[in-house]
Amino acid sequence: MSIRLIGALSSALFFAGSTAVLADEYYPDNQPTSSTRGDHWWSGDWYLTLGAKGFVAPRYEGATEYLLRAAPVISLGRAGRSVRFSSLNDNASIGFVDTGVFRAGLTGKLITGRDDGDSDDLKGLNDVDWGFELGGFAEFYPTDNIRGRVEVRRGIGAHDGVVADVSVDAFKDLTETVRVSAGPRATFATEEYFQEYYGVNATESAASGLKQYSPGGGLKSLGIGGQITWQTTDKVTTSAYAEYNRLMGPAADSSLVKERGSANQATFGLQATYRFDFSL
Repeated sequence: MSIRLIGALSSALFFAGSTAVLADEYYPDNQPTSSTRGDHWWSGDWYLTLGAKGFVAPRYEGATEYLLRAAPVISLGRAGRSVRFSSLNDNASIGFVDTGVFRAGLTGKLITGRDDGDSDDLKGLNDVDWGFELGGFAEFYPTDNIRGRVEVRRGIGAHDGVVADVSVDAFKDLTETVRVSAGPRATFATEEYFQEYYGVNATESAASGLKQYSPGGGLKSLGIGGQITWQTTDKVTTSAYAEYNRLMGPAADSSLVKERGSANQATFGLQATYRFDFSL
């Protein structure tokens, strides 16, 4: 767990240093979110969010066994002009275009790698290196309580493929401090991604005992996720979330998943953060 924690911290610091504008909380209607700008691009009201999350997730993509993990939460951004929704499923983002209805910019994700130390299921398979996925995102609000988001990211280091996440979330404020949200998810990927995580070449087949498998590109998974967020105090936000995904296509057809894993993948977690407000 310590290695994963260090990796998550490195990722959080990287994106925080890039002025990530992704909050892991929401601001109720009665909380000021206006930003006053001065002579410089950095002038105005900002927030720094620090916290931690604990979650249970599969040991690797397609695994049947689950592992308890922990990671820090670090988010730095400019105070928005209006109430904004963000999902704990979103990756760190830097927004450059924001009309209130449409928002777009850069996004990134840390890839923590994979080896046979994660599970005996992986013995005989090639390791997957640590790396990043970097790309762009776009999100829109067709109504006041629905947000659609698309992320497209290119692998660097861990794999050479392209991954696209599509999600739609409906959200509702049950009270001034409690918000619930849920919606469908879909993930697509190219052949290079699937080959790295789900392919089994001749050498790996001989070493692992798994059937040789060479995947193409396509739909990776379909699923649903939801979260409940409680603005515990003016500065403290706590959240609980759950995600379920069903591996599809090239992922579900992999001999790793069929012979040793499962197409059913779930994640459950809790998170708490504290927000610091400041002006420049």
